[in-house]
Amino acid sequence: MKILGLDPGLGTTGWGLIEAEGNRLTHVANGQIKTDTSAPLARRLAALADQLEALIGDHAPAAAAVEEVFVNKNPQSTLKLGQARGVALMCAARAGIEVGEYAPTLVKKAVVGTGGAEKAQVHTMVSRLLPGVTIAGPDAADALAVAITHAHHLATSRRMA
Repeated sequence: MKILGLDPGLGTTGWGLIEAEGNRLTHVANGQIKTDTSAPLARRLAALADQLEALIGDHAPAAAAVEEVFVNKNPQSTLKLGQARGVALMCAARAGIEVGEYAPTLVKKAVVGTGGAEKAQVHTMVSRLLPGVTIAGPDAADALAVAITHAHHLATSRRMA
């Protein structure tokens, strides 16, 4: 099963695609979608949607997972992050893909073992869990971690069923 993980952001949205066969995870692709910071908000959201829809069309994932919003000190930043997250959820839903949603602390705990892990620890563990992967940047590493978390969640759900 191909799983698309997304770490949404207005400036940069990280994405990571893995293949899950039972407990075995394989890296397929990863990257970062950037929007033009000088463009108006609506155009940036539209550009993000266009690129996500193309990504989903190219890779045809069976499942997707999106990191939940964390609250920033700056309410405007939180609002923009929420809008980018809404675009990610909408694009997956329009493609008919079920979406898992995970809090950043849950993703860190699933990948590193502790919810308070640093970004560098997440990056290191993603590299260990997906040997040979070249990660496009920190947002892509986070997106791969979200995809891994979803794969673990799906495997646990199947065992309990």
